[in-house]
Amino acid sequence: MARGWESKDVEAQVESREVAKPSSERDPKSAEHQLREQNIQQLQLSRTRIANDLATATHPNHRKSLEAALAHLDKKIADLS
Repeated sequence: MARGWESKDVEAQVESREVAKPSSERDPKSAEHQLREQNIQQLQLSRTRIANDLATATHPNHRKSLEAALAHLDKKIADLS
């Protein structure tokens, strides 16, 4: 009985590989898309950090610098989206 279950599991693995093959044909587009998504995520993390710094900044020049950085990051995120 265990052998029958094992063969069904192997069959399911083979089927899942066959289903995955057509998607591997799109890898160049997919890789480019993944890279762009990673860049956007990194920019959003930087934006979050700068927004948190801006919330606690008290010096006007420091606030101005952080606001400029936020505007720059927003533009880069918009360009990638």
